[in-house]
Amino acid sequence: MDARARAQHSARARGRQRDRGAHSTPVPSQRASELPWSPRGGSRLRRLICKMNTLLSRANSLFAFTLSVMAALTLGCILTTAFKDRSAPVRLHVSRILLKKVEDFTGPRKKSDLGFITFHISADLEKTFDWNVKQLFLYLSAEYSTKSNAVNQVVLWDKILLRGENPKLNLKDVKSKYFFFDDGHGLKGNRNVTLTLSWQVIPIAGILPLVTGSGRVSVPFPDSYEIATTF
Repeated sequence: MDARARAQHSARARGRQRDRGAHSTPVPSQRASELPWSPRGGSRLRRLICKMNTLLSRANSLFAFTLSVMAALTLGCILTTAFKDRSAPVRLHVSRILLKKVEDFTGPRKKSDLGFITFHISADLEKTFDWNVKQLFLYLSAEYSTKSNAVNQVVLWDKILLRGENPKLNLKDVKSKYFFFDDGHGLKGNRNVTLTLSWQVIPIAGILPLVTGSGRVSVPFPDSYEIATTF
């Protein structure tokens, strides 16, 4: 009986071992090595992350260095030209004045003074340009006073002078580009209408200074309408 019991106990033990072997399926070693939590897969993931961090860091450093260089160049560009004197002598000459009384549809008055001016402009703006100036916006303005307004300013003519164009102006018989309207009859008999040439400097970087030419001319307007005056 002892020998038979031992044989049955050995058979049951072998059956339990077979059952445990059937329920446990091992993961192949090659497939397990590809998993990210395995030692081999984790090393690959770490190398990929390190490579990406290196590329992004280099790109970020290059971008920051480029911005720093551009900011330094822009600041140097502004400082080297910020205190430069951009004024220039200007010669203005008025050759013809015509005064009319016309309908004014912009105000409550029925008729207003309208002036027509023909003028000459001579100026050398070569020293105004430098490597930080992109263009000049020139404009001719008329300033006068009347009984109703102490100061009246009207732009009569303008021009954009680009860098590379001839900076020496020698314009003859230029007519007013815009209407010289007065909101009443302030031009008739006015003896102190002053013409001034100014220019706005358009830089590549920096502020936009407004410069007024040193030359100006004062002209009297006629006492009657539709009369051309030659100087």
